[in-house]
Amino acid sequence: MEESVPMTRALVGRTAEIRRLDGLLADARAGQGEALVLRGEAGIGKSALLDRVRRSADGFQVIEASGSEFESELPFAALHQLCVPALGGLGDLPEPHRAALDMAFGLADGTPEVFRVGLAALELLASAAGEGPLLCLVDDAQWLDDASMRVLTFLARRIAAEPIAIVLAARHGFDALPAIDVAGLTDDDARRLLAGTRAALDETVRGRVLAEARGNPLALLELPGAGGFALPDTSSVPNRVERSFQDRLSALPREARLLLTVASADPTGDPALLWDAARRFGIAAEAGGLAEASGLAELGPRVRFCHPLARSAVYQAARVEDRHAAHRALAEATDPVTDPDRRVWHRAQAGTGPDDAVAAELDRSAGRAKARGGVAAAGAFYERAAALSLDPARRTERTLAAARAHLDAGAVDTAADLLTRVVADDHVTKARVELLRGQIAFVRHCDGDGPGFMLRAAEWLAGSDPRRARDCVLDAVEMALVVGRANGVMDMVVDAARTAPRAPGPPDLLDALVLLTAEGHRAAAGPIREVLASHPVWSARPALAGMLAVEFWDADAHDGITDWVLASARESGSLIAQRLGLGMAAANAVHRGDFRAAAAAIAEEEAVADAVGVAPLAYAQLHLAALRGRPAEAREVIASFTAKATASGTGQTIANADWATAVLNNALADYPAALAAAKEATRHGDLLVAALALPELVEAAVRCGRDGDAKAALAALTERTQSSGTPWALGVGAYARALVTGSEDDYLSAVEHLADGAVAPYLARAHLLFGERLRRDGRRRDARDHLRTAHERFTGIGMESFAGRAANELRATGEQVRPFTPGAADALTRQEAHIARLVADGATSKEVATRLFISPRTVDAHLRNIFRKLGITSRRQLRDLPALHGNR
Repeated sequence: MEESVPMTRALVGRTAEIRRLDGLLADARAGQGEALVLRGEAGIGKSALLDRVRRSADGFQVIEASGSEFESELPFAALHQLCVPALGGLGDLPEPHRAALDMAFGLADGTPEVFRVGLAALELLASAAGEGPLLCLVDDAQWLDDASMRVLTFLARRIAAEPIAIVLAARHGFDALPAIDVAGLTDDDARRLLAGTRAALDETVRGRVLAEARGNPLALLELPGAGGFALPDTSSVPNRVERSFQDRLSALPREARLLLTVASADPTGDPALLWDAARRFGIAAEAGGLAEASGLAELGPRVRFCHPLARSAVYQAARVEDRHAAHRALAEATDPVTDPDRRVWHRAQAGTGPDDAVAAELDRSAGRAKARGGVAAAGAFYERAAALSLDPARRTERTLAAARAHLDAGAVDTAADLLTRVVADDHVTKARVELLRGQIAFVRHCDGDGPGFMLRAAEWLAGSDPRRARDCVLDAVEMALVVGRANGVMDMVVDAARTAPRAPGPPDLLDALVLLTAEGHRAAAGPIREVLASHPVWSARPALAGMLAVEFWDADAHDGITDWVLASARESGSLIAQRLGLGMAAANAVHRGDFRAAAAAIAEEEAVADAVGVAPLAYAQLHLAALRGRPAEAREVIASFTAKATASGTGQTIANADWATAVLNNALADYPAALAAAKEATRHGDLLVAALALPELVEAAVRCGRDGDAKAALAALTERTQSSGTPWALGVGAYARALVTGSEDDYLSAVEHLADGAVAPYLARAHLLFGERLRRDGRRRDARDHLRTAHERFTGIGMESFAGRAANELRATGEQVRPFTPGAADALTRQEAHIARLVADGATSKEVATRLFISPRTVDAHLRNIFRKLGITSRRQLRDLPALHGNR
C-alpha cells in the first residue's frame, strides 16, 4: 500500500539524506547506477524521503512497488509490480529471458531459476532505461516476498553501468546493500516539525509529545491529536502511533470500519475488488466517503492507506469475526481462474477451522509456487495446509513438505520448528525427520550435529530399505564436503558403515571407503578405481568422488568428474552444482598449471556466489595463491581462510591452510616454517589434504635434517602413489623418494613420469629438485640444464616464488638470470581477465553478461578498462593478444 501523509513537513531535518538522494539521481543521469536502502523504524520518514526523490526525479521514468505484510507468501508479487510498466519491452528480450519472466509471473508453466529471472529483469529495466534514466522506488521492502527480495538484491548489485537508481525503504534487512540509517530527529528539528502542526498544545503537553515521540516524525505529526497523555506509556512509538490511528477508526460508523477492514485485508489496492467484497458485506457506497474523511485511507483509482501503520492498525483493531468475514468476502470476490493462489489464501484466513478442501487447494497453490521458484511461498502454503488438515497422515506429510520448502528458502529456524510438530510413528517418517534435521544442521554455522542426524536416519531405514540407509551414510559425507565441514565425519561414517546392512549387488562406494579407512590405500585401490570409472556411482556423489580422485593422484578422473559436474549444472541451471563444478575446475587448473583458467573459473564462481548472495568458495583461491607464490597475497588469503575456519571449527579447512603455508614456505626456501605447517596438515590424515601435503613434508624435513620425519612421510606417501600408479602419483613419489635416498635414478624417474607436462607444476618441481641436487654435488653444467628448465616452466606457469628459488640456484651456478617481470595481463582483475578471455574466444557482450550474471552494458564498461590496461582499442586486438592465451 502507498501512503499520503503530509510529506513536506516530514522532511524537516533531513538535509543529509536529501543530499545523498540527489547525488544518487545525478549519478544515474550520468549513467552510473546505484541502489540505496533507507533503513529505519516505522514512521521515521522513509516514505517521505521516497516521495521527495520521486518529486525530484525530473526527466526520469519512475516505477514503483511495495511490499505487503499479507502478500509476502506470493512469489515474485513485488517484482511483478515493478516490471509491469516495462513489460512492453518483454518481446525484445532473448527467448530464455522472456521465458524466465513468463514463468515467474505465472504466464507460463515451468520452474524459473531466481537468478535467471534477475538477469531477465535487469535486461528489461536496462532496455527501458535506454529511453531515459529510470528510478525504481520500493516501499515497505521488509515485507517483500522472498523471490522478489532476492531478485531486487541481485539487481541492486548490477546496475553500476546503467542509468538506473533504485531506492528501497525498509525497517530492516538488505544489509549487503549501501544504506542510510534514518534516525530520529534532533530536539531542535523535532520542535520545528511539531510547531508546524499548529496543534494547540500547552508547554507541558508539548514536552510530553516530544519526549514520547523520540524524534519520530510520524509520531510528532500524529500524537498531538491522539490524546491520552495523562499516564506514562512505555510502549514503542509505532504502537503509540497505531493507537492514534485506531482512535480515528473507533469514531467511525460500523459500516465505514468494516469497509476499512476489508481494505486492510487486501494487499492489491484494487478498488474494484474492494467494492465487490464490500457489496457481499452489504456495505453501502456512502461508507466510502466517511472512511476517506477519517484521513486513514483514500479509496480512489488505487486504495491507499495514509501509512502502513494505519493499515496494520485497522486490521489489528478489527474484531476477529470481522477479519474472518473480510477474508471470506475477498475470497469470493477474487477470480479463481486468474488468481487462484490469492483466493485460497483468503479462504485459509477466513477462520473456518480445519477444512480438508481448503487444505487441498493450498496444496495445489504450494505446488504452483514451488514450480515458479517460490520455495518460501510454498513453505507458507504447505504450513497453512497442514494446520487445516483433518487427516493426521496428510498433516504430517504437509508439515514435512513445509519444513523442506522453508529449508530450501533458507528459513532454517522455521524448518526446525516445524519438525518439532511432526508425530513420527513409523521408521520411514522418523528417517525423513532425521534427514531434514541433518540438512538443517549442515546449513547452520557451527552446528556439528548434521552427520549424527543423517546416520540416525540410516539406522531407522536399515531394516526396511538397506540401500537407502547406505545412501544416508554417504549423504553425510557428501554434504559435509559440499559445505566444507568434513572434519571427523569420515570416522563417524566408517563406524556406522561397519554395522550398516549389506545391500544387494557388488561392493559400493561405502564399502570402498570402509576398506580405505580400515586397510589402507593398497587394499582400497581396486574398488576406488572402479568407483572413479563408474559414472552412475560417482555422479551421485561428485564432491566425494573428486576428493578420492585427488587422494589417488588421478588427474584424468578428476577432469572427467569436473567436466560432468559443470555440464550437468549448466544444463539444469543449478547454481549450487555450478559453484561446486567451478571450484573443482579452478583447483584442477591450478594443479595442471593453467593459472589463467583457474582465475577465470574462480571469477565465474564468484559471480555465481554474488548472484546467490553467499560468500565465494575459498578452496580454489587458496590453492591458486599457494602455488602462484606471491608472498603478501598468499599470506593474506591463508590468514583469511584460517580465521574463517577457526571461527567455524572446520578442522579440515584449517588443514588446507596448513598445506598452503607449507607450499609457500617451501617455495621461499623457509624450510623450518614449511616443516611445521606440513606436519599440521598431515596430522589427522585427512583425505586429499594429507595426500597433497606429504610431498611438502618430505621436502621440508629433508632440508631441515629431520630424517625420521622425512622417512615416515615418504612411507605414507609411497603407499598412496604406488597404489594409484598414475603418472602424477609415480612422478611425485619418485622425486620425494629421491630427496630421501639421493638416487639420481629416482630424479630421472620423476622427470620421466611427469614429462608430458599434464601436471606442469610438478614437472617443474622435479627439474628444480634434480638441479639443486646436481649443483650441490658440484655438477654445475648438468645442474644448469634442469634449473633453467625449471625456471622457464615456473615463469611460464606464473609460480613466482618457485621461479625465484630456481633463479637463485641458477645464479649460484654462475648463470645470469633476468628478473621476473609481470605481463600487461597481470594488471587485470580476475573478473576482467575472465571477460577478456571470453571475448577473445569470440563471446559477445550479451553472452558474457548471461554467463556472469551482469548486464551487457557492464561488460562493455569492463572492456573499456581492459583495453586501457592492455593498451589496445578493439576486440580484434584482444583476440590476437598472446598474453591472454598463456597459462599465467
